[in-house]
Amino acid sequence: MLDNKYDHRKVEADQYDKWVEKGYFKAGDKSKKPYAMVIPPPNVTGKLHLGHSWDNTLQDIITRYKRMCGYDTLYLPGMDHAGIATQAKVDQRLKQQGISRYDIGREAFLKQAWAWKEEYAGFIREQWASMGLGLDYSRERFTLDEGLSKAVRKTFVTLYKEGLIYQGERIINWDPQAKTALSNIEVIYKPTKGYMYHFYYDVVETGQKLEVATTRPETMFGDVCVVVNPKDDRYKDVVGLHVINPANGDKLPIITDEYIDIEFGTGVMKCTPAHDPNDFIIGEKYGFEKPVCINPDATMNSLAGEYAGLDRYACRDKLVERIKNEGHLAFIEEIEHNVGYSERTDVVVEPYLSKQWFVKMKPLAEDVLKHQNDPETKINFYPERFEKTFIQWLENIEDWCISRQLWWGHRIPVWYHKETGEIYCEMEDPQDKENYVQDEDVLDTWFSSALWPFSTLGWPEKTADFERYYPTDCLVTGYDIIFFWVARMAFQARHLTDNRPFKDVLIHGLIRDEQGRKMSKSLGNGVDPRDVKEKYGADALRFFLTTNSTPGADLRYSDTKMEASWNFINKIYNASRFVLMNLADFRYEDIDLTYLNNIDSWIINKFNKTLNSINKNMEKYEFALVGNELYGFIWDDFCNWYIELAKTTLNSEDEKAVQATKSTLLVILTAILKMLHPFMPFVTEKIYAETPRNCAALCISEWPKEILLKEDKSAEVDLLIAIITAVRSIRVDYNLKPSQQFDIAITNDKDEYLTVDMTMNNMLQKLCKVNWTILSGSDLIIRPLKEGKLVVDAAQIVDYHAELLKLSKEKEKLVNEINRGEKMLSNENFVKKAPQEKITAEKEKLENYKKQYEIVVQQLAEVEKKIK
Repeated sequence: MLDNKYDHRKVEADQYDKWVEKGYFKAGDKSKKPYAMVIPPPNVTGKLHLGHSWDNTLQDIITRYKRMCGYDTLYLPGMDHAGIATQAKVDQRLKQQGISRYDIGREAFLKQAWAWKEEYAGFIREQWASMGLGLDYSRERFTLDEGLSKAVRKTFVTLYKEGLIYQGERIINWDPQAKTALSNIEVIYKPTKGYMYHFYYDVVETGQKLEVATTRPETMFGDVCVVVNPKDDRYKDVVGLHVINPANGDKLPIITDEYIDIEFGTGVMKCTPAHDPNDFIIGEKYGFEKPVCINPDATMNSLAGEYAGLDRYACRDKLVERIKNEGHLAFIEEIEHNVGYSERTDVVVEPYLSKQWFVKMKPLAEDVLKHQNDPETKINFYPERFEKTFIQWLENIEDWCISRQLWWGHRIPVWYHKETGEIYCEMEDPQDKENYVQDEDVLDTWFSSALWPFSTLGWPEKTADFERYYPTDCLVTGYDIIFFWVARMAFQARHLTDNRPFKDVLIHGLIRDEQGRKMSKSLGNGVDPRDVKEKYGADALRFFLTTNSTPGADLRYSDTKMEASWNFINKIYNASRFVLMNLADFRYEDIDLTYLNNIDSWIINKFNKTLNSINKNMEKYEFALVGNELYGFIWDDFCNWYIELAKTTLNSEDEKAVQATKSTLLVILTAILKMLHPFMPFVTEKIYAETPRNCAALCISEWPKEILLKEDKSAEVDLLIAIITAVRSIRVDYNLKPSQQFDIAITNDKDEYLTVDMTMNNMLQKLCKVNWTILSGSDLIIRPLKEGKLVVDAAQIVDYHAELLKLSKEKEKLVNEINRGEKMLSNENFVKKAPQEKITAEKEKLENYKKQYEIVVQQLAEVEKKIK
């Protein structure tokens, strides 16, 4: 039996383990059509945040729905090793113990990292369970497990042998805290206040002073020349001469290159090939050396002379002060400019010349772009606008730096011969390993994550899972990692498997606070999903996350909306208790829909329309629309109206009618639980277990189907509901007691009185204490119905002065609504972008408001006459 009150803690306790133990989420039924999704792997650095909950719940909704629709559904779990982030966490733990990774060595450090992984993997599984994710744990993967490590090695070796992976000296983004290279998309550019330093470089041969500006004076120790534009007449006389570097006294040649913008600054640029990507190109072009003046930890090296060993910023301050004292500082300009910060450590990134491993991206990107033109091979984006983002990035892609100076990760499968330097790169280690030394670096975490959709299914082997479930059907992820992850999965899958990694990708936005701000530690506005689940329950959190924003849009966290989700579940729970109390001793086999009354037929008809709309929107991933449909049908049609109206039949002595209504209650409640189940699995499964049923568990039951009706008499019940609503409105408007009886009449749209329906009149007397009759006279209160009016003799209830005031306010309200509707429907942007259902609904509302306005104007005129 259900408890008297809904308590999410009791409802959600112990259910998940039973589902897993019984194997409800295990894939592999070959009699069914396969459907597969792989979880976006959380990294093992800590607890899951709300964004993970959003990803995971959206995918869980889809897989639960597909499972109930009869698919052999695989929802594959797994985790990511997160190289930089995890190593930083383990380093921090070691530091607390008074040691560093260098004290214990690589092998011992990796044992510490694996221990960390096991600890935090347990936390992640607990959070998956608390959210109710229907995962097949028998197939759980980790990016550093044996199978995925083999896939990574196969990928590296293949691309290396094809010439798509190469080693070269390039300017890379260097994180001086993590002491590793970063790819371009791991650098976050932020507006930062800084200074532009203007220095004088003396021309050796003439004594002239050339003004040169830089934001990074500490890099002047790596200058090799100064450059001007060959078309700049201001400097044609000094081209080929030399200047003195005010940082170290070196003599630098003055050269020309059309890269220099004549209009920018003074038109003179210092060239530091080892510390700026554009300077690197000039250095390569003219054959200059590339002196590095900064150490990997962002301290200065011996090229900085007296400043060697100082931090780069300390060196900057001391150097500028010295140059100023020597008379070579022109001026310092305060500026705001975009500065690159490490996404992982939030330190300022240093452009740095380094020997690294790169993936040649252009041919891989071109292959993906070619297949995006074919509907049979393209990745479908929901919403479509994100495909443009995806394509633009691929069209402008740069080579990908994949080596990282870390210990935790996939070690680069390259060996160097100790004597000859020959490179060895194969699937097996060198036989004479003692003569080789392996590359110390590891691969970028995204290198293994890019293989996730197919490596998790057994690739490079053609396993049964790979053959059956690949390509996967859908991926859910945020728009912030289209570049990081979606694009990389796309080109690796296309190149290595000759296929797309998934057919669809559903993009969601970011979770923000109620003010629309991004959640961050500095603002202190973060929300821990564990706290939310404790207060409101996982079902309420799932329903809030998945029904309060459209695909691709950001979501604002709101306690008010969370509470609304909890209240909705409470409403469902209480309605279910009522149904179950009326189904005592009723069995599933007793269901008989032969003798349906109009009210039973009405709710079935409402259900059929709701189901058809929900099916369409589930397939389009429009879960906010599904949520609205479910809310309206369950709260309004089922709870507020059908249950209320059904009480009349349940209390009657007509056994066939009672059985039909009980059958309808059970059938509709079961259908509601099934439609809700993907969104709120715990409470629906709990209620379903108490119902007469034909399946062991809701999660493996069949998705509901339309119920055929012999005839549709919904219009009659719609009229009954409209009459009851109008009567209740009159009671409120005229402050009438619920027990006060009065007469009503009903007219059609031609103002002709309808014949009294005695069955309906009996219900009206029971439900709202009114009597349907034929009225005469001119002093009438009128309420609009859909195709007619409800009329009440004013003498029974009216205070005319109060009525005048009320009608005036109603007229003003209707004018505002009509203006709003007309403005909305005349807005070209709204008509172009809004769903057709929304446009149709707005047109219907506008037409209804206009009809109401006409009636109110007529009533106002009549009331004014009576007062006069």
